[in-house]
Amino acid sequence: MNGPHDMGGMQCYGPINPETDEPIFHGEWEKKAMALTVGMGFTGMWNIDASRFKRESLPPVQYLSSSYYQIWLAGLEQLMLERKMVSEDELACGKMLTPAVTPKRPIPDKTAIAAGLLKGGPTDREVSSAPKFTIGDVVVTSVMDPKGHTRLPRYARGKTGTIIHINGAHVFPDSNANGEGENPQWLYTVEFSAEDLFGAGTHKVTVDCWEPYLHHG
Repeated sequence: MNGPHDMGGMQCYGPINPETDEPIFHGEWEKKAMALTVGMGFTGMWNIDASRFKRESLPPVQYLSSSYYQIWLAGLEQLMLERKMVSEDELACGKMLTPAVTPKRPIPDKTAIAAGLLKGGPTDREVSSAPKFTIGDVVVTSVMDPKGHTRLPRYARGKTGTIIHINGAHVFPDSNANGEGENPQWLYTVEFSAEDLFGAGTHKVTVDCWEPYLHHG
């Protein structure tokens, strides 16, 4: 969707000032926020694309005034509220007030979660169709105004680029986030000129684009 998260190429937000030797977490609460978000994903009540979409759907003022893990927590709260896994009153008081909702998958213990994280969750899939594009093809990206989740950034829409790599077939996030199934699609790395994308620059920019985003140039 076109939300405050899609800031590539945007101006007037001030300089980026990375911290020297920045820690992974700035406080214990950030560790807990990440653990809660990842752990709740094991319940099977939503997928990773739906989780990303919910964070993107936060009101712009809230999103832009929140820290990274504040955004994660706010997104998790919305996911749980929508599925009646928590109520507004419970969030306010920090205590369970109603019986727990039965998740789609059994709640794993710490050992099972650790094993699952080490194993990972690959998104590569088998598809019956051959890739529509080949390396070296000139392509044009779609011009879209999506209401749901997408991984095609605004700055790369309606732009001409060249296929430089074929990454196999993967879960299509635009479908998966909206509850329409994985709908696996071929995924390509597309190279663009920075000047074409932003009006200036001599460098190249690469974007991983699913096949439905692309047309022959």
